Amino acid sequence: MSLTDAELGPRLLARARAAIEHALELGPAPTPDPDLAERGATFVTLTRDGRLRGCIGSLKPQRALGDDVAANAVSAALRDPRFAALTADEWPLIRVEVSLLGRAEFLDAKSEAEVLAQLKPGKDGVIFFNGCQQATFLPQVWEQLPEPRDFLAELKKKAGLRADYWSSAVMVATYPVRKWREGDT
Repeated sequence: MSLTDAELGPRLLARARAAIEHALELGPAPTPDPDLAERGATFVTLTRDGRLRGCIGSLKPQRALGDDVAANAVSAALRDPRFAALTADEWPLIRVEVSLLGRAEFLDAKSEAEVLAQLKPGKDGVIFFNGCQQATFLPQVWEQLPEPRDFLAELKKKAGLRADYWSSAVMVATYPVRKWREGDT
């Protein structure tokens, strides 16, 4: 990808916004962007008055970056199971954020204490695996859960497990994120 972050961020945000507007029948479909043809994994986060209103994403780069951000934007707006579908009337109140995920790396850790010692608060996105159970938090979640123990406990609960759960089958991976939010300079 030859775009700088200063060029890429606004393009991704505009594409996410255009995809949602099209889904809400407020605008045309986003036009193809050859600069966003490389595979990429994104999360699109929607907020209203500073509160989460939808967040859906991809952990692996399985489709073109432009397609990924558009699909995740529409899913965050209309298909996040935690929220009712976004309405056209609500749309002007929504702020869009796009996170571009880097490659996930598994931690070399056999115990919860070893995992906690390796986490970088405020920096790491984290994926928790336990067999078929999986959950992730973007690095932005550290703002609400700055203590690694609390962060990991909530991540386990998101995966459908008890906050104190641990087993030898648990694996944890971390990933970097580049993010852009509407209104940021």
